[in-house]
Amino acid sequence: MNQTVWTRLDLVARSLFPFALTLLLVMVAMVPLRVPELSPIVPSLGIIGVYYWAVYRPDLMPGWAVFLLGLIQDLLGGGPIGIYALVFLLLITSVGAQRRFLATGSFVFVWAIFLPVAAVAFLLIWLLYCLNLDTLIDPGSVIFQYLTTVAVYPCLAWLFAQAQRALLREN
Repeated sequence: MNQTVWTRLDLVARSLFPFALTLLLVMVAMVPLRVPELSPIVPSLGIIGVYYWAVYRPDLMPGWAVFLLGLIQDLLGGGPIGIYALVFLLLITSVGAQRRFLATGSFVFVWAIFLPVAAVAFLLIWLLYCLNLDTLIDPGSVIFQYLTTVAVYPCLAWLFAQAQRALLREN
């Protein structure tokens, strides 16, 4: 009986791993660095995490988890509540619709698809912020944040792939 409890706990921990890792990355991206003008270009690690897990292990990144990640990002970022939650949900929905097509592609293919997907996500975030503030915001920092997010994707995808191989056996 004791072994079955540990087996169940191990299974639960493994199934929560993608959520926990993405949550950690969202929190790391929100750490205030005392470098002037750096915060507007910090990559959106949450978008990377949600996209990766939506492609490779959507069973371990359900809608409630994605919504919670977006809500936490909204709360930590100090912006309007619901913008990242909505964008993350739209992201997993759109990626989920093409998952079979994406999951069988090469890394370069998946990364190439990430470019327009992330661009749409950042455009939507920018538009929602503009609507919320009732003014046009300079898109420069959003463009740079998009570029850094796209540039960081390969490193995080490699990290996620290593974690997936080590911890997330298909059951």
